[in-house]
Amino acid sequence: MHEIKIAEDLSVIVLETAKKENLSKITKVNITFGQLIQIVPDIFRFAFDEAVKNSVAQEAELTIEVIPVMMKCINCGNDFQVVENRFSCNVCNSTDLEIIHGKELFIKSIEGE
Repeated sequence: MHEIKIAEDLSVIVLETAKKENLSKITKVNITFGQLIQIVPDIFRFAFDEAVKNSVAQEAELTIEVIPVMMKCINCGNDFQVVENRFSCNVCNSTDLEIIHGKELFIKSIEGE
């Protein structure tokens, strides 16, 4: 379950940001994951809640945005969204692909008072 490690790492960033910005309470954390990171949102939420327990972020609302996988076909240049884990070009059926989106992992914003 890599969700635990990612939640721990992101919680460190959230808490350091709160300290740097002199926030007494984090109210909301917005996180973006690419679909290829394969995060299970419920497991991640639980892990994040545990990681920030007894801190200024313990009551923070956590929102998770998942970015779908977008690929570019090296063969024909077609850009397409991967649907139903079909990793081949929907124009020429090539599997010689480049990832455009889907591996992102970042904190979009942190809100607090």
